[in-house]
Amino acid sequence: MKKNLKVRILTAVLMLLVFIGAAVILNRPNPDAVLSSARKRTFAVAKVTDILRDNASPDTWTEGRRIGEQQLEVKVLTGKHKGAVLETINYLNAYYNVDAKLGTRIIVRLDYNDAGDLYVVSIPNYDRSSVLIIAIIVFAILMMLVGGKQGARALLGLLFTLLSLWFILIPLVLKGVSPILATILIAAFTSAGALLMLTGYTKKTFCALLGCVGGVIAAGIFAWIITTLTPMNGFNMSEAEELVIRASDSPLKISGLLISGILLSALGALMDTSMSIVSALHEVYEQNPSISKKQIFRSGMNIGRDTMGTMANTLILAFVGSAFNLLILFQVYDYPMIQILNSDMMVTEIIQGIAGSVGIIATTPLVSILCAAIFRLKGDKILSR
Repeated sequence: MKKNLKVRILTAVLMLLVFIGAAVILNRPNPDAVLSSARKRTFAVAKVTDILRDNASPDTWTEGRRIGEQQLEVKVLTGKHKGAVLETINYLNAYYNVDAKLGTRIIVRLDYNDAGDLYVVSIPNYDRSSVLIIAIIVFAILMMLVGGKQGARALLGLLFTLLSLWFILIPLVLKGVSPILATILIAAFTSAGALLMLTGYTKKTFCALLGCVGGVIAAGIFAWIITTLTPMNGFNMSEAEELVIRASDSPLKISGLLISGILLSALGALMDTSMSIVSALHEVYEQNPSISKKQIFRSGMNIGRDTMGTMANTLILAFVGSAFNLLILFQVYDYPMIQILNSDMMVTEIIQGIAGSVGIIATTPLVSILCAAIFRLKGDKILSR
């Protein structure tokens, strides 16, 4: 038991060191880099202290959203201009609609005019940070109340995954590494971290990790085949034009981003499927240590068939939800089915849903085989459970 604990601690420390080292190396500032236009802009949180004029009124075609303009007095609450009181015009339309009231916290973009005076360029959004922070805290509390120690470990695993994506995967892709290869490597790294935090250094973790990575690779291969045959790649995505313009001087490989996004979106479902099957099979094995490998495999396949259906539904519906507005537009404009099924956005959503589901299908027999082989191993002092 003590040896197992030491191995878990050493593994956690090693992964943390790898994460910190990779993050530091990949995110070092480039002294030759030109400051982006977004970095040159100044944004701050401000509070509406007075409404000097308001001619906005509800509009029927926008379901009652107010259209017009407001003359506001705002007080800057953050940044180097904190405390400054400024007047600005807030334009309200159907799409950009920050309808300010007295005391509303908003995001303002600041700049200097030709005379050197500070002024508000625009009001792009409400300040939603406090609400989001409260929502995250409530989520974390509920997770720990219901899940106990396992819930806390799951939160740490989720945090580790998100930080790895932001500080390692994205910088790798921006430096010209193949998005598909980088995503598979990060999937293995984050899955290992999340599963180790959740279940420790056990046979369960080992089986779930290999099953998850195998599912990711299977989803990637299937997505690559389909995108090659269709043909589709990252240049068919809605953000491709902006990426081409903004990343023209970088080695970013845009074509691989489509498959990379598919793998990332399926990763959580694959990890869930792997762990669900492994946990159930481990319980079966604990109750009957004399069970044969063949029986473990059959049990895994039976459990996996149920999980497979629900998780495939989850993935497909998630992608349908993300394309819901597009589907409505197709109905509104009465597009012919041949155009709907061959449009870039619809093909992308279909490939995402099916490729993720194929990953889940591949995970089921793979995890069952791994459990049948590994659970029956004897004499392993580290992978003791």
